[in-house]
Amino acid sequence: MDHPPRTRMSWLFLSVAIAFEIVGTVAMKMSDGMTRLWPSLAVVACYLVAFAMLAQALREIEVGVAYAIWSAVGTAAIAAIGVWVFGESLNFLKLAGILLIVAGVVSLRMSGGGA
Repeated sequence: MDHPPRTRMSWLFLSVAIAFEIVGTVAMKMSDGMTRLWPSLAVVACYLVAFAMLAQALREIEVGVAYAIWSAVGTAAIAAIGVWVFGESLNFLKLAGILLIVAGVVSLRMSGGGA
């Protein structure tokens, strides 16, 4: 299905919001409890951009769908980064939980929610 240009922009805004949220969360991990200046400033800047972009996306995309996608993609990406970059554990239960989150978002999107 081809979406009108404004709708495509909303999905672009959502994608940018997700990317900045992921970078902000990684910076938060690196900030050592917000005690390191540059990572802490990166957290604030990234989350400001992320929320501004999310607000733009919500002009066209249903809030339930946008937020579900935002949180699912962010959760899956941060879990993967945690394993690959920070050496966090990965087990079957954690992987199954992430897959269930993603499956839930896919079902919301397929239900016709969104723009």
